[in-house]
Amino acid sequence: MSVRVGAARIRAALVTLISFFVLAATTGCAGGDERPRVVVTTNILGDITREIVGDEADVSVLMKPNADPHSFGLSAVQAAELENADLVVYNGLGLEENVLRHVAAARESGVATFAAGEAVDPLTFHTGREGGPDEEAGEPDPHFWTDPQRVRKAAGLIADQVAEHVNDVDEKAVRDNAQRYDAQLADLTAWMEKSFATVPEDRRALVTNHHVFGYLADRFGFRVIGAVIPSGTTLASPSSSDLRSLTRAMEKAGVRTVFADSSQPTRLAEVLRQEMGGDVDVVPLYSESLTAKGEGAGTYLEMMRANTSAMVEGLVGG
Repeated sequence: MSVRVGAARIRAALVTLISFFVLAATTGCAGGDERPRVVVTTNILGDITREIVGDEADVSVLMKPNADPHSFGLSAVQAAELENADLVVYNGLGLEENVLRHVAAARESGVATFAAGEAVDPLTFHTGREGGPDEEAGEPDPHFWTDPQRVRKAAGLIADQVAEHVNDVDEKAVRDNAQRYDAQLADLTAWMEKSFATVPEDRRALVTNHHVFGYLADRFGFRVIGAVIPSGTTLASPSSSDLRSLTRAMEKAGVRTVFADSSQPTRLAEVLRQEMGGDVDVVPLYSESLTAKGEGAGTYLEMMRANTSAMVEGLVGG
């Protein structure tokens, strides 16, 4: 009899223990569901948004470090994240080519969305070679983050969006975060201006892997001679005539340095080096994606400072 009673007590204790854990897990999940969530498409915007949001909400970034914003896609779980968010922050202007339909679906389901690139006075691509017969205005340029002043505007607008659409956040904390980050961006702009001032006028010409630094050139007084890929997306490919045209433009301008995205193979830039007889420097930049922490460009501020230093060295020493 005592054995049966002992077994019954053990079973009762086990049931109580299991019930406790189930209740705890359920409560934890419910609490997680109630915490506000902001979902961001690209990792550059993700870093900026995290600086603004701070601890006031969960910020989920869809694009992994070192990924290409033009080509990265979403899993089914990530697509569901968009439709369950309080706010979706994305670049827009055609940048996230494989993600925009999911953003549109989230918007149609009632989720607040904010296209940062469309709100910061976007520039327009000029395809073809500078001053050449094939030069023409194209689509809006999505790469606004190469201009820290436009990032300042975007960061302030993100703070507005969070305050308006994300429930249960402390608006004062969000505004304080935004003010602190704005000061850091202002310092970045001043430092970049001082650094680029050391580049002589006859060397202030840029050639890149594809058209990505138009905003930087516009802000800091550079000329974009051309790009190995005469497009705003890495998904395009150059023709042999594109390469010949760019080679002539570089020779005319006396440019011997090509800036290539560090997250992409530099094969195209290497082809250009062969076209010009091998006397071309290929300088890697973090142009479209952050790296993992500790790998050179773990934050937007770190990325811009690293790029500025590399550009100055490449242009002055090239």
